Amino acid sequence: MSQVREFKTESKQLLNLMINSIYTHKEIFLRELISNASDAIDKYKFLSMQDDALKLESDYQILISINKEERTLGIKDNGIGMTEEELVENLGTIAQSGTKSFLERLKTNNTNNDNITLDVIGQFGVGFYSAFMVAKKVVVRTKSPYSDKAYIWESTGEDTYTIQETTKEDHGTEVILYLRDNTEEENYDEFLEEYRIKNLVKKYSDYVHYPICMYVSKQVPKEDNKDEYETVLELEQLNSMTPIWKKSKAEITEEELKQFYRYQFRDYEDPLKAFHMNVEGLLNYNALIFIPKIAPFDLYSEKYEKGLQLYSRGVFIQDKCKELVPDYLRFIKGLVDSPDLPLNISREILQHNRHISKIANNLEKKIKNELEKMLANEREQYIEFFKTYGVHLKFGIYDNFGEKKDFLKDLLIYVSSKNKEYVTLKEYVERMKPDQEFIYYATGSSIEQIEKLPQMELLRDKEIEVLYLTDDIDEFTIKVLMNYDNKQFKNITQGDLNLESLEEKRELKKKEKTYKKLLEAIKENLKDKVSDVKLSSRLKDSAVCLVSSDDISFEMERVLQHMPGGNLGIKATRILEINPNHKLIQALEAIYEKNQDDIKDYAELLYDQALLVAGFTLEDPMDFAKKLNNLMIKTVDFTYSYNETKDQEN
Repeated sequence: MSQVREFKTESKQLLNLMINSIYTHKEIFLRELISNASDAIDKYKFLSMQDDALKLESDYQILISINKEERTLGIKDNGIGMTEEELVENLGTIAQSGTKSFLERLKTNNTNNDNITLDVIGQFGVGFYSAFMVAKKVVVRTKSPYSDKAYIWESTGEDTYTIQETTKEDHGTEVILYLRDNTEEENYDEFLEEYRIKNLVKKYSDYVHYPICMYVSKQVPKEDNKDEYETVLELEQLNSMTPIWKKSKAEITEEELKQFYRYQFRDYEDPLKAFHMNVEGLLNYNALIFIPKIAPFDLYSEKYEKGLQLYSRGVFIQDKCKELVPDYLRFIKGLVDSPDLPLNISREILQHNRHISKIANNLEKKIKNELEKMLANEREQYIEFFKTYGVHLKFGIYDNFGEKKDFLKDLLIYVSSKNKEYVTLKEYVERMKPDQEFIYYATGSSIEQIEKLPQMELLRDKEIEVLYLTDDIDEFTIKVLMNYDNKQFKNITQGDLNLESLEEKRELKKKEKTYKKLLEAIKENLKDKVSDVKLSSRLKDSAVCLVSSDDISFEMERVLQHMPGGNLGIKATRILEINPNHKLIQALEAIYEKNQDDIKDYAELLYDQALLVAGFTLEDPMDFAKKLNNLMIKTVDFTYSYNETKDQEN
């Protein structure tokens, strides 16, 4: 005889909330019912190992059935089942220990669902009630091995439910969903389609460790007439059961990892590198981390979402869990599976808690260690990685005022003037000259452009190694680092390099007296453009160069000006250095002694020349061309007059 029972008041409120608010996607119901079935089998399997009264099964299975005529979807297991008391306790009172306080929090604090934790996920926990999102009626047939009787639980998800005795030979539970009628907004017929159920199982429950099977329609030739076909039902397993990440490293081949990556993350290329992690202890989790060979096309767009796929006990929970990935590792792909994650009542939104933070911290350290191993043992592969993703590591050092600079600094590599090969900061410091004070670097748009800088001449002459920085973020990263192994960084285009010998310094002092008037004249004519004009100790072959003071470099000026809202008037201090040993400067000194009329044009031409060499655009190219033409004309006229005079003398 059927017994009509009422849900408790708070249970009815929570049921309504779950159906209408908590679940983001209605398709989640299938994941929940399969997970409940898996939990029920787990419990039976565990108890059967301890209780001789229970038969140890060998064919545990979750069976899905579709009946289009009756519009029903069934999920059946041969797990522990339920007694009448357990039906009332589990299905009649939802989350009984926490429901009331949960609802009170919702009402009084207007709490976001993401911040609510109720540890009620398990066999027929609140996840069971997600079935009412798609079903107008749910029927549960169940039998416990600890009871001689079987029962049917039935409800429309409103105020009441019924329980009555029935007949059932084997232990286990079958949940039958009578699907809702279609509306203009919702199509419930999709859950009666074989392909849709297959896709959902593959998406959410592919790694449930029991076979998930379904009778599917197949077209086969008729026995009496091979030219005609008939439809038959064949039992098909829908899930692969064993997650690749649950296997030991020794069991997984490189080809398996590549195939899994290409399929799981829809990439046509093999990954550049794969890291397999199996952590056991206070916090248990498995992880597979991949570095794509080619950066995702939208990696730098606002729409790109970082994060790792998240599983709990092999059940898919979330596609991109951003809390597991720091911003500087946003390019990595992969997944984490942990049985220790406290989930909220919908089993689809993670709580912000110490478990997630611990896993994230562990992953970050592990990835960093793996990258260090690659740098040490697979140099060419690491260089390939760094060319694609090195800018992200540099950002990681620069971000949050250098919070992680010590953590990441040994992963940096730069092309060096020594053999044009990549070196680490440690390698650079280890081979510094005994009396070398700084780690020297130069910035530019390319290695070729940097090598043509006149400031490179002195360092090349003294055989001092220089690091080439070609990314926009490079110098910002260096400024945050400040030093490495107590050696400060020094931009070769800023300030004094302190590389001259005492003899060279004394010689330069003498020449400053010789060129004093010329320097003063050039400075006076460039007073709106440069802060100083002085003789250079760093030039060997070039006539002039521009250097800046030690605060803002020319490269930083360019980067800041090209940033959104970068028109802030931030400019590097400009100092014009001239080479007293260059024939042009010596000729200019001789001319100035006799005629000061053209010094303004000469000064501006020298400055414009230095601007061009430094990679700047001239403010007035036409004026530059005009001055150059005028001086060329004067030179030609002088040469013509000189030759004519000589001819007359002869």
